[in-house]
Amino acid sequence: QVQLVESGGGLVQPGGSLRLSCAASGFTFKYTTMSWYRQAPGKERELVASINSAGGRTNYADSVKGRFSISSDNAENTVYLQMDSLKPEDTAVYYCKCESINSWGQGTQVTVSS
Repeated sequence: QVQLVESGGGLVQPGGSLRLSCAASGFTFKYTTMSWYRQAPGKERELVASINSAGGRTNYADSVKGRFSISSDNAENTVYLQMDSLKPEDTAVYYCKCESINSWGQGTQVTVSS
């Protein structure tokens, strides 16, 4: 059974940092592309970052380049999203997705506010 379980969300002040984790199970993690998406209230879900777990190639939305970093640990079947210099506009529910099997996690809330 495919499972993607996100963790690490929370409330942080502007300029702060958070690290999201997505633990994957039920499929071969090593040869997939894993992504982080986010959805703010009243807005469409958008791609934040993705990584090809085999080659390590990464891709970022322009709005997070230089502030966010995606990485993966193939031994732990986990993908991470390090978020630095957070802004109020980063507030959203963040979702993990395995692109090759179109499977989503349940999401974790990130709130950036003073």
